[in-house]
Amino acid sequence: MTNSKLKSKSQVDGAEGPDGGWGWVLVLAMFVSTSLVFGLMRSLGIFFVEFVQYFEESAQAISWISSIGLAAQQFFSPLGAALCNAYNTRQVVMTGGFLSGLGLVLASQATCLVHLYLTMGVISGLGWGLVFSPMVATVMASFTRRRALAVGLGFSSIGLSSFAFNPLFQLLVETYAWRGALLILGGLSFNIIACGALIRPECRSRAPVKVDSQGRLSLSDMLQRVSSYLEVSLLCERPYLTYTLGVTLFNFGYFVPYFHLVAHSRQVGFSEYQAAFIMSAAGVTDIFGRIVSGWFSDLGHFRVIHLLTLWTVLAGVFIMLLPVSSLAGSYAALMMISLLYGFCSGALTSLVFAVMPTIMGVERMMGGLGLLQLIESSAGLLGTPLSGWLRDITGNYVASFMAAGSFVLLGSLTMTTMPHYFSCTEPPPPQRPVLVHSAGTLEHLELGHSSESIHQTVVQAER
Repeated sequence: MTNSKLKSKSQVDGAEGPDGGWGWVLVLAMFVSTSLVFGLMRSLGIFFVEFVQYFEESAQAISWISSIGLAAQQFFSPLGAALCNAYNTRQVVMTGGFLSGLGLVLASQATCLVHLYLTMGVISGLGWGLVFSPMVATVMASFTRRRALAVGLGFSSIGLSSFAFNPLFQLLVETYAWRGALLILGGLSFNIIACGALIRPECRSRAPVKVDSQGRLSLSDMLQRVSSYLEVSLLCERPYLTYTLGVTLFNFGYFVPYFHLVAHSRQVGFSEYQAAFIMSAAGVTDIFGRIVSGWFSDLGHFRVIHLLTLWTVLAGVFIMLLPVSSLAGSYAALMMISLLYGFCSGALTSLVFAVMPTIMGVERMMGGLGLLQLIESSAGLLGTPLSGWLRDITGNYVASFMAAGSFVLLGSLTMTTMPHYFSCTEPPPPQRPVLVHSAGTLEHLELGHSSESIHQTVVQAER
């Protein structure tokens, strides 16, 4: 009886959050920052055509700009998570905001593609990596019952900014050329610094540090601490690895329409503003998809992983239908499929992150999200250039979108191999592993845990 009470209390401590309060301010900060990260990233298709014409390079070579930026954002996410666990989330996000703006400002002075690879790709990508994971993990730690809705609201800005940014960027390019447009976007990105300032400093309990006789950290303790910051132990857990593989496959195809749909629309004969408006319209349904998906998920009628699989299957199908709908030159058909794709892509995004606490627990979200972004960075790096390469050898984007949709569907199939996938109820919340010596003393204290909750886990282990 005592054991069950301790177990129940431990699970609640690991899963419950304040469910609001200052958390809604953080949702607003996430709303603005994600619009200036992924909303901006989604709208770079406007610059794709300009870069092809100005630098006279292939579609594949230009595609590396956006792919390096996306891959850098995901690759550096573990660095952002580790810095947040070791130091201060507020300072990390503010630094990321500065770097994201700096990269775009420097990109406005580029004279060759390598300059764009380094500025828009590496520098801005590093900034985005320091912003995204910490903001998402901070918001998710502030909510429990309304977690999916809070994340959906925070991510809804991506669809809103996609609606606003595509025609805005087209206007800026026509008015100030692509250099002036990038300079303005860099100034906008500096607003992420203010979003980071809204994060309250956190108080964490720190593990006692082992030092040698000369007052230096021992190598084993240093490696253990780095492993703790990065949550490397998750790589030994099957549910996390399976989920990460599925999301990585999503990533191969998910961003292809945002980078190539405008170019495809112009290739089949639609005007510049017609092509830009297709992405804007998809951005509107993306907003509704994120909010509706988060709200419906929080009702608890279905497991979140099942809803995620539904939306990913539909998104994959609609990606494959995008080029088919425009083969006859019908703008209305292309617009309809784009609207449906926008809704499904927005709906699945909210749930990708809402599923993670059920796999690893809230207390390991920061490091777990960083590791996920690192692993899927390979897909972000290769997905769009693969699409550009298929366009170069076929002369159109039909094969590109077919391949992209196939990767999304394959990721959905991978999800079904997760443990307890076909169960109608959520499995028990996972518990953070705590290493205990044979004498019953703690080997180390994980960050974010109080000594009381750790003691309870030790008592359970001993019994």
